[in-house]
Amino acid sequence: MASRRDALLNREKGQSLRSQIVAAVVIGVLIGCFFAYLSPHGLFSSSDSQNVHNLRNRFSEQVVSSECESTERVNALKSDVQSAKEKNYELKREVRSLKEKLRQAEQGKGHAQEQVVVLGEKQKVGPFGTVKGLRTNPTVIPDEFVNPRLAKILEKVAINKEIIAVLANKNVKEMVEVWFTNIKRVGILNYLVIALDDTIEEFCKSNDIPVYRRDPDEGVDKIAKTGSNHAVSGLKFRILREFLQLGYGVLLSDVDIVYLQNPFDHLYRDSDVESMSDGHDFATAYGFNDVFDEPKMGWARYAHTIRIWVYNSGFFYIRPTLPSIELLDRVATRLSSNPKLWDQAVFNEELFYPSHPGYDGLHASKRTMDIYLFMNSKVLFKTVRKDDELKKLKPVVVHLNYHPDKFERMNAVVDFYVNGKQDALDGFPDGSE
Repeated sequence: MASRRDALLNREKGQSLRSQIVAAVVIGVLIGCFFAYLSPHGLFSSSDSQNVHNLRNRFSEQVVSSECESTERVNALKSDVQSAKEKNYELKREVRSLKEKLRQAEQGKGHAQEQVVVLGEKQKVGPFGTVKGLRTNPTVIPDEFVNPRLAKILEKVAINKEIIAVLANKNVKEMVEVWFTNIKRVGILNYLVIALDDTIEEFCKSNDIPVYRRDPDEGVDKIAKTGSNHAVSGLKFRILREFLQLGYGVLLSDVDIVYLQNPFDHLYRDSDVESMSDGHDFATAYGFNDVFDEPKMGWARYAHTIRIWVYNSGFFYIRPTLPSIELLDRVATRLSSNPKLWDQAVFNEELFYPSHPGYDGLHASKRTMDIYLFMNSKVLFKTVRKDDELKKLKPVVVHLNYHPDKFERMNAVVDFYVNGKQDALDGFPDGSE
């Protein structure tokens, strides 16, 4: 009886379990139908996959866009920096221009008053010791049609209608680099290289140096490429004429010059020509009474002469006046008619020779520059470097005109005055021994 009861119990449990399974299946089917009705394309449809794909693409685009924006931002910043540099350069030029105008206004006040007195109506003679003649000739009326391309360059580079100009060809490339490196170090902004060949033109452009290349001119180009140093130097008198016609004062410079201060701060501007001297002391530079002795003349054996050593045609400031332009024309004409002439000799002859029968002298005013500020290399190596007091002076420029080993001595001058190397000049002889 007991075993039968157990069998019945087990059968009831099995039936109950089957009923539960059937019920669960039915419920599952019903739930499936319900969700099938609600989502006929399934719970995870292709549209969801597409949405995920779109999200990925959108994220990628945002990343790329962010990178592009970052690149654009960097470029924009670079552009802002360049713009700031250009503005800074212009501000420096404006400050420099204002300082020059102030200085010239103070310096030129007296000159202007003298001009008004002399150029105005006839004046009565003043008290003894107060009368002064006209020293400063009026400037010419600028004519921009002479060379419109040069006019635009000068308008951009010059300050107060003044500029430093140098002629250069490939033969002096090393010295040109020393030349403009020291000009930039001093902070001079108004300078221009007149390139005589492609090499110098490209060299200047690659170093961001203001450069001017003249329009083709057979006469000038032939000398520039094949002429001697003296012949090339003589070209400046033809080329400078256009600068003066445009109304600009020019500080003409050779390449063998080291700049240590800004020369425009040390000019008087009261003469047509203001030039460096080849003299080596006060007497030879500024003039002296040289007595000529001729014993056979007896009582009249002594004849007094006035002597002065020549101006250096490799460094002079010339104002845009009629006498200045006449000087350039005279020198250029004589040099072109006789290639054997030395430009510096002709330059001085035209400046100093007086009018006499058969010759009309040039009525140009002139001033000799301070020999210790505008120093030639004879003054430096023969005198200054051996004098403890003179060595303390800082010249405006040093011109290595007396020595053939120019490049080496230029670097030595930089070492001595800029880098403070006190023995930099000691290894060189006084002359070209």
